[in-house]
Amino acid sequence: MKADIPSSGIRPDERVATPVLQVRALGKRVPSGQSELTILEGVQFDVAAGATCAIVGASGSGKSTLLGLLAGLDTPSSGSVQLAGQDLFALDEDARAALRGRMVGFVFQSFQLMPALTALENVMLPLELAGLAEPRRAAQSWLQRVGLGSRLAHYPKHLSGGEQQRVALARAFAAEPKLLLADEPTGNLDAATGADVIDLLFELNRAQGTTLVLVTHDEALATRCGSRLRLAAGRLVD
Repeated sequence: MKADIPSSGIRPDERVATPVLQVRALGKRVPSGQSELTILEGVQFDVAAGATCAIVGASGSGKSTLLGLLAGLDTPSSGSVQLAGQDLFALDEDARAALRGRMVGFVFQSFQLMPALTALENVMLPLELAGLAEPRRAAQSWLQRVGLGSRLAHYPKHLSGGEQQRVALARAFAAEPKLLLADEPTGNLDAATGADVIDLLFELNRAQGTTLVLVTHDEALATRCGSRLRLAAGRLVD
């Protein structure tokens, strides 16, 4: 017996969902003396929901600039970025910030924790800004999940680098973002601590079904992602 196939000829389970990220002809140029310096040119790719993607390349290749554009933290000279079907740069700065707050989590090389806030307060802060009910309970749960249930009242200066990055992971995942952007997340950690943090990052990402875009110079780390984008002199070469 033949299976029912829609008139389009595509089975329901073969329909392709809109990618979480759609990048088209993205370019970034900045003034340099009497001319312009091209940082990115003609960058184009999609990232599907739930996928893991590494952006690799040498220092100065444009990786961090690209990540800033994907988050709407910077504006391009040309091209577009769509986040869950919404054109980031068709929005004003406030609307971009609101979309980013709802949909994007960040993990940085330098942790970016608020020094005057405890671990618990650092995780609570974005939840409070988002108006989430019971932010304290959610923050406590996430800190327990990353192995810091006994460190809730500690300030960043009293935490090791690995512990600070675990707080950053809890903060990033707590708001349940659709997209997580990680910029050299182990860059300030020793090899053993970095490996533990990365294992935790991928474990949480799988459990939450988050889309992960990871900037790294570490080729071994990049191979753990489902796809890799290689930048050289501001252009995708792989």
